[in-house]
Formats: sequence, structure tokens, C-alpha cells
Amino acid sequence: MRAAGDPVSAYLQNPEKATEQQIHLIEIKYHLNEPVYVQYWYWLRAVLQGDMGESRTSGLPVTDTIMKKFPATFELALIATVVAVAAGIATGTRSAVKANSAFDQSTRLTSLVAVSIPVFWLGLILAMIFYRGLKWLPYPGRIGVTSDLHVVTGFFVVDSILSGNVGTFLDVIKHLIMPSITLAFASTAIIVRMMRSSMLEVLGAEYVRTARAKGLPESVVIKKHARRNALIPTVTVVGLSFGGLLGGAVLTETVFSWPGLGQWSAQAATNLDTAGIMGFVLLTAVIYVLSNLIVDLAYAYLDPRVRLG
Repeated sequence: MRAAGDPVSAYLQNPEKATEQQIHLIEIKYHLNEPVYVQYWYWLRAVLQGDMGESRTSGLPVTDTIMKKFPATFELALIATVVAVAAGIATGTRSAVKANSAFDQSTRLTSLVAVSIPVFWLGLILAMIFYRGLKWLPYPGRIGVTSDLHVVTGFFVVDSILSGNVGTFLDVIKHLIMPSITLAFASTAIIVRMMRSSMLEVLGAEYVRTARAKGLPESVVIKKHARRNALIPTVTVVGLSFGGLLGGAVLTETVFSWPGLGQWSAQAATNLDTAGIMGFVLLTAVIYVLSNLIVDLAYAYLDPRVRLG
């Protein structure tokens, strides 16, 4: 961050009009006149006290900005993850069961293309088709200007349910469709590929052949014996994908004008908002750590041989 430019300018609305006294006061307040490692120590100490500094992009403390924008990003990432997991596991399982069939070949080709498609391009194409062309879905933002929503939790789906307004709930869901599909597209493809390879490995295991030899129905063999064990490596991908979606929805939120952390972080990078960028990076790191912790707990549920001591 210090190599990106003058750190003092990150705390000034109009750096070119700042006086020497203002610059001096900022250097003293944020210890910018001291070595970088000393600045980092003061910043880390302030973070542990809940103070991440002021964001020049939002005009608010970084902590308040994160609390304000986190629900929008979390809601979008959670729905995108649900879509990716549901579609990815089901498609990957069927692709492995029908290995080398036409369905399997088309699935492998589609997943390869999906991983290669840029998120911003896909978002623009979806907006062009479903908003400008067919006019089926609203765009942009989280809710229509005519919808009346009393914000309680910041999660619009929850708030619309609490309000009991069916029209507002449907409006919120419609606004979520395009960005959630865009965000989930690449993750779905990765989950499909991982689930397919895991299922192929499990389907060749001895206990699966034994289950079939015992005369168990194929659906029981697939769902109870094969798929559950194949989910173990897939859960790792899901956990990392959720962390990536939650911390890296920058392009999706920018394309769809989604007022979340991704859009704010993009604006903070453009404005050289040092405090905002460092706060966002720290939050992303925490999210990845928590995602990995949840993945470890999921291992114990999926595989009884795993014991958490």
C-alpha cells in the first residue's frame, strides 16, 4: 500500500488543496512519519480494538462500512453457493454415473467453457438478454425503487419475509437471480469437475462393488455409499469457493451495481483508500480461515473415521 503512492493523500478529500498543517496533523495521527513496521504495529493494535481507520470512499469508519455492506455481499454469496452446490453435486454425480455418455461429454465441455468465461462478460451478457432484451428480470441494484422495505437485518430476503409483503419479496428474489447465477457460474463448473472425478474414483472402490453384489438398489449404492464419500474432497472446494465468493465478488457487484463489499473495495482501490483496502483484505483473510474451519468440521460429519480431538 505504501508503494502505491503518498499515504497522506489517502486521508484527504482534496490532497492538492491541503495545507502543510493538515498534512502534518495527519502524519502525527496515523504515525505516517515513522517507519513502515511501526505504522503497521499501530494499525494492528487499533484493529484489535475494533478501529480500522476511516474510509475516504464511504466517508465512514471502515468497521461501520463493513457492517453496513456485509449483509448484501453475504446474501449474494450464500445464494450463489447454494446454487453452485446444488447444481454442481447433482450434475457431477450424474456425469460420473453415466461416464463417457453424451451427457458426460457435454457436461465436461460445458464446465470447461464455464471456468474460462470472465465473470464481468457473463454478467453483461445476462443483463443484455434478460434485462434489455426479454425484460424478464430487473437490473441493477438489490431492490426496485418502487418497493417498500423496512430494513431490519440488512438481509433483504429476510427483511422482506419479516415484512410479510409478497410483492417486495418477489422483487428482491428477481434482483438476486442474475448476479447470483453470474457469481455461481464458475464455482458450479469447478464443483462439477471435482464431484465427477471423486465419484469415478469411489465407484471403482471395493465397498461399492460389494454393495452392488449384495443386491442393493443402484440408487442406494449411489446416494448412500458412493456420493457421501465422494463429497469429502468436494467439500474442500465448496468451502474455498464460498470464501472466494464472499471476498471476491468485486466484478459481479460492479456489473450489477450491487451495494456490497465488492463494489466498495473496487471504489476504494480506485480512490487509493488505504484504510478501506486493508480492512477488506483483512476481512477476506478471516473469511477464508473460517471457511476452512467449517470444512474441517464437515469432514467429521461426512467421514466417521475423522475424529476431531
